[in-house]
Amino acid sequence: MNRNEKLNRIFLILLSLFVVMLGYGILLPVLPYYTERLALKDNFDTDTINFHIGLLTSVYPFFQLLFVVVWGKLSDKYGRKPIIIVGLIGFVIMQLFTGLATSLTMLYAARIFGGIFSSSVIPVSNAYLSDMTSQKQRTKIMAWSGMAVSAGVIFGPVIGGFLSQSDLHFAYSFGQLHFNRFSVPFFAVALFGLLVLFLVLKWLKPSKRTNTVIFKLPKLKISFSAQFVALLLLSFVLQFSITLFETVFSIFGKEELRFTVNQIAIGFMLCGSVMAVLQPVFASYGEKVLSTNQQIAIGLLVSGISLIALPFLKGEFTVYGLIVVYAIGGAMVTPNLLSGVSLISKEDTGRNLSLQSSMNSMGQILGPVIGTWLIAGGFYYPFITAGTTALAAIGLVYFLKQQYKEADRVLLADQHINK
Repeated sequence: MNRNEKLNRIFLILLSLFVVMLGYGILLPVLPYYTERLALKDNFDTDTINFHIGLLTSVYPFFQLLFVVVWGKLSDKYGRKPIIIVGLIGFVIMQLFTGLATSLTMLYAARIFGGIFSSSVIPVSNAYLSDMTSQKQRTKIMAWSGMAVSAGVIFGPVIGGFLSQSDLHFAYSFGQLHFNRFSVPFFAVALFGLLVLFLVLKWLKPSKRTNTVIFKLPKLKISFSAQFVALLLLSFVLQFSITLFETVFSIFGKEELRFTVNQIAIGFMLCGSVMAVLQPVFASYGEKVLSTNQQIAIGLLVSGISLIALPFLKGEFTVYGLIVVYAIGGAMVTPNLLSGVSLISKEDTGRNLSLQSSMNSMGQILGPVIGTWLIAGGFYYPFITAGTTALAAIGLVYFLKQQYKEADRVLLADQHINK
């Protein structure tokens, strides 16, 4: 495979990741308003609206968690490309039905459907990238993957906020389906997803495995190294804090800060922009200044403190500044965790990535549910909980450092014996 062909394949995979996360990002600033509108239409108690916002956010990763290994196994059997295509088709359908929803039940059904099919795109795309890159290139390519994901979170809220606030005045009904200005952002991303689907169908070649990445169904007896367990727990903590922040900030902005949809979208855009730009920077140059463990520890410290401070400082630009600081911390942690998991084992890379994706999904499930539950006591509680959890996770980094030292000591002892 020549360099240009390899770059074209990488571009198509990154584009697939981007469009899926674009669909995720579009809903972030709109969800509180969209849920409230549908709940009031269905005569739901207004006190339960925040609960439904959390549940609608959580149900998506819950079904991703259930199906991620299934899609991974199918990609081992039938190839990465067909499974990515199926995921993109499901993604387009989900966006269309989200835009046409006229009740919370229909919105739940769309989110469940999307969770099932989108769970094939992200881990299988990462496996495709891993198939065609060497271990030396793995950190950089995973950082670019993280950048594509973050870019979706940058542009998604902006597009969602802008298009949902359009001055278009129209409404069309088709039985139980309804199309109006609130449908516009979801139809826009569905069209983009359809374009990406056609590009993948035509130009993406099946991957030939340079590194054999195999998705394995978790067995009852799996030998986890201490390093791997620590990395999985860190992945859970990071996703827990991110999704709790994303869910609660949209409600916090709407109810406490009195932000418009566009102002909430700017907050998400800043977060995604900083993470997208800095992840490749930290992946490429971070180790020249700080070790992997130091980057993770400092990233968690910065993220934790900024989350705790957020509900106490309510000026618009102060809030945006804290979001930027939070994103810098996240950008330090994410690529190092991805790289660390992918390098744990040559033989079980696919299984390890699959398990990390499952832990990410667990964090994404619990974050919104716990966050919206804690809102009942005040907005301070969810942000303090997420920040304290991130700070507590620094202890895992110290443990990880000790385990790496022990592994190096054993390796040196074995080499000395072999001599």
